[in-house]
Amino acid sequence: MKAVPQTMLNSALANFDRASGLLGDEYPSDLVQKLRHPKERSELRLSPQFSDGKIHTITAFIVHHSDAIGPCKGGIRMSPTVTLDDVTALAMEMTWKCALIGVPFGGGKSGIVADPLALSPDDKQTLIRSFTRNARRNIHPLVYVPAPDMGTNERDMGYIKDTISYSLGYATTQGSYVTGKPVIMGGIPGRREATGRGVVLSTIEALETHGGSIKTARVIIQGFGNVGAGAAETFAEMGAKVVGVSDVDTALYDPKGLDIPALLAYVHKTGSLRGAGQGKVIANDALLEMPCDVLAPCATANQITVKNAERIQAKIIAEGANGPTSPDADTILTQRGLYVIPDILCNAGGVFVSYLEYTQETQQEQMTREAVLARLDKRMRDKFKLVHDTAIARKLPTREAAMYLALKNVCAANVARGALP
Repeated sequence: MKAVPQTMLNSALANFDRASGLLGDEYPSDLVQKLRHPKERSELRLSPQFSDGKIHTITAFIVHHSDAIGPCKGGIRMSPTVTLDDVTALAMEMTWKCALIGVPFGGGKSGIVADPLALSPDDKQTLIRSFTRNARRNIHPLVYVPAPDMGTNERDMGYIKDTISYSLGYATTQGSYVTGKPVIMGGIPGRREATGRGVVLSTIEALETHGGSIKTARVIIQGFGNVGAGAAETFAEMGAKVVGVSDVDTALYDPKGLDIPALLAYVHKTGSLRGAGQGKVIANDALLEMPCDVLAPCATANQITVKNAERIQAKIIAEGANGPTSPDADTILTQRGLYVIPDILCNAGGVFVSYLEYTQETQQEQMTREAVLARLDKRMRDKFKLVHDTAIARKLPTREAAMYLALKNVCAANVARGALP
């Protein structure tokens, strides 16, 4: 049998196929299979003029996977290697994530094929504004609401809002066209750390479910971007011992624990873990296999595969990244008795707080950080319990339980709408 290439889309489809079989005859098979495909995929050609005076041709993608529950929601990924299939997989994941965490959004995603590290701040702003102008017909509070993702940040989201409001001739936008903005532009306190905090909250629940405690947990975090760094900071604040961290080219390990506040300050100053002077520098791949209680892959997709799944020593896998575990590796982890907190639950804190930002801007209110984090804490704990209890009741791995619940919600929304054209 010919091996299936290990891609984000193939992994997303494999997870869908496993979950769709769990629905039995609850919903018609043709309705379920409809959700295997995106509603719309667009490919754009951007032509920004950069500071070198030249016009550059840059490809961008926008995918709307499903809007049965509400407008599509999903971040903008900027990477030189992002593909239309990657964006499709991420949009599909957003559909399940929104349906599971209980926000009235569907799944969408964007991709810009460019290296953000190779762009000057001015050129990146030009590119973001070019994307916004070209994607304008796709972006609307009732159609698709973007947010930051890998390679983009809250400053970029501010540029998107400004570009749209300027094109309308208004001082601001009416309604929320984009989330993850600076607070001064209608963003919400707590959004920046929401995804990482959600990872920690779901991990605490998993630990306590298995008789453990955050106070005695040894944690390894792969990835030190917004999600990974935020998770590391919150883990340390809550008493866990973070024994390993990594970024794109440096991995640090110290069984006695790393000084996370010092590492955060160092990375803020230098932009990298390189030369931080803490722990032992080891290979990035090796970090995943070091002894710990909790392994939080918060970097990119397909990091835990059949090549290393047998050597993972963690008891709990907290998926901060999207699709960090391949389907075949997932089977191995389950057979070994490791507890996986699936990505559509574990990293859903970001989209939940984006929903709070969306409602805040729509209603022209202001929420405090304390109120935001209190609502985030309750939602993450409630949804963890729902997934865990469903897994126990139906004798399923946690990923299949989470996917079953999400897929069931999206099917219910399609039935409630009736036969769509």
